[in-house]
Amino acid sequence: MKSKPVFAGRIALASLLALSLAACGGDDSPAPISGGGGTPTPTACSVASQIAFADDVLDEWYLFPDLLDNTVNPANFNSVQDFLDARVAPARAQSRDRGFTFATSIADENALINSGASAGFGIRLAYDNGANRVFLFEAFENAPGFAAGMDRGTELLAIGTDAGNLQLVSTLMASGGPQAVVNALGPSDPGVARVIRFERTDGSVVEATITKTSFDLDPISDRYGALIIEDGGKQVGYLNLRTFIVGDAAEQLRGAFELFNANNVSELIIDFRYNGGGLVSVANTFGDLLGEGRVGQVWSQTVLRESKSAENDTRFFANEVQSLQASKIAFITTGSSASASELVINSMLPYLDPANVALIGRNTSGKPVGQFGFDLAECDLRVRAVAFQTLNADDGGEYFTGLANSVPNTCRANDDISRPLGDRDEASVSVALDFLAGRTCTAITGGKDNGVAQRTPERIPLQGAVRTAAQQEIPGLF
Repeated sequence: MKSKPVFAGRIALASLLALSLAACGGDDSPAPISGGGGTPTPTACSVASQIAFADDVLDEWYLFPDLLDNTVNPANFNSVQDFLDARVAPARAQSRDRGFTFATSIADENALINSGASAGFGIRLAYDNGANRVFLFEAFENAPGFAAGMDRGTELLAIGTDAGNLQLVSTLMASGGPQAVVNALGPSDPGVARVIRFERTDGSVVEATITKTSFDLDPISDRYGALIIEDGGKQVGYLNLRTFIVGDAAEQLRGAFELFNANNVSELIIDFRYNGGGLVSVANTFGDLLGEGRVGQVWSQTVLRESKSAENDTRFFANEVQSLQASKIAFITTGSSASASELVINSMLPYLDPANVALIGRNTSGKPVGQFGFDLAECDLRVRAVAFQTLNADDGGEYFTGLANSVPNTCRANDDISRPLGDRDEASVSVALDFLAGRTCTAITGGKDNGVAQRTPERIPLQGAVRTAAQQEIPGLF
């Protein structure tokens, strides 16, 4: 049984294109995929049948065929994900597939991409492992957590199903680690309620019953997503993109660049600090908006394994009405910045003066590869398998240890959750402004030519062992 990338129509995407990821999400591939066999033979959806399908996908399409463990016995596994983890273990050991190959629900992923909606409190959480503390690093404005008073910098103190059984977060972390906190927060289903005691940045402590609901995953915040920061008499454009996974992100990016053009912006701060990636098509739109005067030049190259080289593709800058050509760009990143975020940065490097581009904050995740989606439709199974690598116009794309080894300038900066994103005095934004103004900074340790640079942020996104499609794409989402 040969496997073939799924063909499906989606918002803003032409139909009959294979789904591809440039992060932990899915999208249209740079070109229609041909060949690879027909639709899988219907099965009874037993675990064994689903594992057999996943096995075929890896054998035919996996980007690193020499890094598959062919000694793995499918009969020894009770889940598709456990099987995938075992098969790609050699690639994982070389940091070429750190959880990038996974199984998910077709229905859940398509719903996420098409509707841009999720269910939960609408907060993003990270933990400080040494201190056993959990904080919000972001809150979606149209969700119940924000409505209850939670926002960036809020600390979770206790969680319970009612006021009589609250468990201290510090105790949960000490006894069961991050997963214990995930368990206490409950499933991501509408109607699930929890009593949460939390402390806001002003020192006030609140205890509230918060009920999970469906909410829209707005990719660019109306509060701080696109701003003009005046610095030394010049107008600097600040853009914070939360995720590439929502199809509406492309149109919102156009709106942000319309703002920048209206204010004659030529220098940009692009904040990818929590952006785990998503749709390749959104990354392409981002590139086009940065590509004034570059239409027809190479934006990125998509390279598959040798046996699938006929599917390799080159994507060129396309015309966008609101495009601009920035003279200087400061990219804010952390170890949570991955894939589509890294694709945008890497693809811009050949077109920026080395003195005028920098990585601010921490080193990026290191994911120059993407996934295709392979569907076993009757079983609601989508296997996301690493199937291609992206290169820039100079054939650069070996940043498996993060982009700090590729970007000419790096400036170490903290993620200051005590201040709003986009605030000129927030640590990373402040350092980005320093770079744009020509002021000196401290390089990210291990910088350009010294191996693996600092990647781990002060706080690590809270993620459970089992994740929804939205949690897979947007780290720390609850």
